Amino acid sequence: MKKTIQNKIEQLLSKEYHCGPEELKKSGTIYSIKPDAERPYIKILAYKNCVLVCTSKDWYTKVKTLLLNRSKDEIFELPFVYGQTIHYIPDISDGGYAGNGSMARGYVCRYIEGKDILQLNGLKGFENSLAFDDKGLTPTKAVFIAKRDNRIIGVAGAAESPVEDVWEVGVDVAENYRNAGLGTYLVRGLTGELLARGIVPFYSASVTNIASQMTAYRCGYKPFWIDTFGTTLDGSSVYNDIVKNLTYEESAG
Repeated sequence: MKKTIQNKIEQLLSKEYHCGPEELKKSGTIYSIKPDAERPYIKILAYKNCVLVCTSKDWYTKVKTLLLNRSKDEIFELPFVYGQTIHYIPDISDGGYAGNGSMARGYVCRYIEGKDILQLNGLKGFENSLAFDDKGLTPTKAVFIAKRDNRIIGVAGAAESPVEDVWEVGVDVAENYRNAGLGTYLVRGLTGELLARGIVPFYSASVTNIASQMTAYRCGYKPFWIDTFGTTLDGSSVYNDIVKNLTYEESAG
């Protein structure tokens, strides 16, 4: 199972970073091109012994020149990118998944998958684990929910990725029920259900979200790769409007 998980994750990374699985096994800095990028694009991955920098075609040579002889830390400090996410996979030992835990007391827990998830449409406050679009559809394919007093107060959900049978896990717990181990139990439960069905789950947390990282650790997950979250080149930065206003004020002054 350990080898299956690694192979599946490498398929996911190869697809996202437009490289071959063999390149992920190399050392040093590797570059690739995102062929369908309509805007300037940069995304950086740290995996095992390599750093992979994926860019749009028009930025490939510029970025490669800029990062020449740069260390891993310096590459991740490239001024055009921001945010870093740690991605985790289940730590599978010879005895199986190590994250199985005892039943959460005082809650009614249930595993739901497929079309049955649509009955949860309208549920609010669980956007990290379960979100619906305007048509009532969701990429979430499986959930592990907790109820108390007939009300849903916690959800761990798994959504499809671009690779078949590789799903990303997220969790939400209502504010009044946090810090009691419920989120850990839900992620553990969902992970066990997915692994039993041949699904490879992974869990993601921002480098600044210590609580989420601790949840991953308590659930028997281990860090497997890190990548950047956004870029200032494509207009997605939260500071774009501020920068524009500052530039306008300076020119007006």
